[in-house]
Formats: sequence, C-alpha cells, structure tokens
Amino acid sequence: MPAASTERTTAVVIGAGMSGLAVASELSRYGVDAIVVDGLQVPGAPQPLNTGILQRCDAADAGLQERSEILRHLRNYAASHGLDVRNTTRAVRLDRLDDAALGSMVSGAAVSVSAGMDLTSAAMPHHQWAVHTANGVLLADHIVVTRCGQSQLRRMLAELGIAIGQNLVAAMRAIGMYLVGVGELATPTPKEVLRQAKVVGQAISAKVHPDSVHAALTGTFAAVPALV
Repeated sequence: MPAASTERTTAVVIGAGMSGLAVASELSRYGVDAIVVDGLQVPGAPQPLNTGILQRCDAADAGLQERSEILRHLRNYAASHGLDVRNTTRAVRLDRLDDAALGSMVSGAAVSVSAGMDLTSAAMPHHQWAVHTANGVLLADHIVVTRCGQSQLRRMLAELGIAIGQNLVAAMRAIGMYLVGVGELATPTPKEVLRQAKVVGQAISAKVHPDSVHAALTGTFAAVPALV
C-alpha cells in the first residue's frame, strides 16, 4: 500500500447515515477531529488474525419523515462546518494494533496528521485502531460504529480477540469503541439516535479534552436544536 495512503485522526465514524452524521456533528462541536466513512462487508475478503470484517447493517427505518428531516439538517451542518464526510469511502476491515504494530505502520508510511495532533510515542495510546479502506488506512484513537446489530458486534469483538462480558457497551468503551444508532431489540427512534450521539460525543471529548469538557457540556445540539 502506498505510504501516502495512511492518515491519522482522533476518531473514525463508520457509517455515513443519520447516526454517523449526528455523532460527527457532536464531535465537531467539542473540537474533536473525526473522519466519517461508509461501512460495507466485502464478500470473500481475507480475514487476518485479530481482524474484524465490517458488515453493513440495514434495518427498517421508523419515523421516516422525521428521520429525513433530521438527516437534511445534519447534512447541512456537515457541509457548512466542513466536516470530513467520505460517503464514497467504505471501511472494509478493522484492526486493533498494539504498540509494536503501530510503530511498524507509522515508521513505514508517510502519515498524514490532522492539525494539532502529536505522533510522538509519549502521546500514543497503548492501543490504536486502523480502519482499512480501498483508499488507504485511517489510524484513530476512537472508533464509532453505527447501525450494527449487537450480535454482529459481539462476533466482531470476539474476532478481534477481545473478551466480552454481559455489558457490551462497557466492553466497547474500554477499548475506545462506541456505538450509536443501535437499540437492544429494535432500531432506535431518531431522537434516541441524537441522544446516543450526544452521549458518545461527550464521552470521547472527555478523553480528548479532559480539562475543558465540562464547559462544552452546557451547549446544545447545533444542527437540530428544535428536535432535542
């Protein structure tokens, strides 16, 4: 893979629909760099050790008119605030890298780094996520997965070699992975998706900007203030 195809960002949001745009808008409001990509299962793709294959998870939409209106607001917000939304870039594989694997990847590639980010060893977390796409690799501290069934997530985590207890959300957050747009038994309502996006945005912001997060929490959802 060409060296120039590796990028570094704070968070990668997998899923460019309403859930993905909602959490990207929240992250933007908190000043957290993020890249939004689409997710798609690739039939017959090889599955290396400790790697999960990302699957497209489609579910019947509830409240289609409300969802469409919120989606329109979110797209306008993304465009007006210059969010990095890559609708035609699909995530095909997710790797969780340890320090050795990350060092090898960084040393062998010309990594594109977002403004203000530090690639020194002191700033690196003990684990790093690598989202593989047809256009290259995205390195990030945090991964947000949208619209996947919990059974699929459990299989993906198991394939990544991660122990899963009864609390799936807690297990995911412990490794820097977050979930938006997923209910236990049914697809969540649009307002519930926005609530989940807000919670995840706050959680990631608290880790990225621990000293300033409390001030940020007093704000409102910028894209659709009348619906929250």
